[in-house]
Amino acid sequence: MRAGRFFFLLMVLGLVACGGFFAGVAWSGRSPVQGEPAAGETDAPEPRAADSREDLDPWEKKTIALFETASPSVVNITTLAVQRDLFSMNVLEVPQGSGSGFVWDREGHIVTNDHVIAGADAAQVTLADHSDWPARLVGRAPEKDLAVLRIEAPADKLRPITVGSSADLRVGQSVYAIGNPFGFDQSLTTGVISAVGREISSTAGVPIRDVIQTDAAINPGNSGGPLLDSSGRVIGVNTAIYTPSGGSAGIGFAIPVHAVRWAVPDLIAHGAIRRPALGVELAPDGVLRRAGIQGALVYRVAAGTGADRAGLRGTRRLAFGRWEMGDIIVGIAGQPIRTSADVLLAVEEKKAGEQVAVDLLRDNRRLTVQVVLADAADLPGAVRGQVQ
Repeated sequence: MRAGRFFFLLMVLGLVACGGFFAGVAWSGRSPVQGEPAAGETDAPEPRAADSREDLDPWEKKTIALFETASPSVVNITTLAVQRDLFSMNVLEVPQGSGSGFVWDREGHIVTNDHVIAGADAAQVTLADHSDWPARLVGRAPEKDLAVLRIEAPADKLRPITVGSSADLRVGQSVYAIGNPFGFDQSLTTGVISAVGREISSTAGVPIRDVIQTDAAINPGNSGGPLLDSSGRVIGVNTAIYTPSGGSAGIGFAIPVHAVRWAVPDLIAHGAIRRPALGVELAPDGVLRRAGIQGALVYRVAAGTGADRAGLRGTRRLAFGRWEMGDIIVGIAGQPIRTSADVLLAVEEKKAGEQVAVDLLRDNRRLTVQVVLADAADLPGAVRGQVQ
């Protein structure tokens, strides 16, 4: 009796299981109801085509517009060295280095750093449209780390850069650097002005003052390219980075554009900056430094110059190998003079024929004389490079 009841329960359970199986198969094959995904579908939204970047922030759109406006004025400069092939004896131009620059005018003048083209035998300029043009050197100012090249490109290919001002720059304002770092052309980096009034040394060993410091990334190849303000106007020429590793470390420097405005016209017209000169040759700074004296020691006075007519005294050699120290310049036009480089900087923006007050130490007495500045280019060739 019990065995029969057990077999009956097994049969009932088997029928229930079979019914569940067939019901599940029938359910899986049914059509989906409205609003329910079919088999293999998900409830994820369908992808849509990207829009036309109307969702960019206003500052992004402004940066894009700035780059698109200014970048056609920025060029890539490749310097070349002339070498003779040992087997064919043919003379070849071999790439030596690269840097950046920008179009100054529609006559084809290109502004860059002096150190970009220093030591090169030739140079080639690549415009933003990737056309290449041989360049010739127009003028150099190593003391300002500036140089001007010229290319014979049609005027319609040249987009002169918009020149701004560096007189009223503020720490914290946005800046933009365009150049060719590591050979990657038309690269944009952004940052702020970190400091103003910095001083760096030029390739000629003369200090460059009022230099702009920025944290916009400046790497090898950026040299000579423009530093722009938020309106796309050039406010400086990127010239150097301060880094122990050789890469950008957030400390870059740019020559202020007021120095560029002052130097470039002379470089184009004369090939060099037409400087006024006192008419004196100065002794090495170490002579006074060893004596613990600040100033610039007059070693020699050029005959017929303003310094000669004002009675400045040079250093003289006396009997038995002794020397008599000449005048020590300690001030020019109200500016203190501590080194010989200060003399150059004190008169560089004066004009030939202008009279300046020169403060001297002579025989432990202080006196002031009036000196009429000469044009350095008019000095005799033998002394032109030495007289200030």
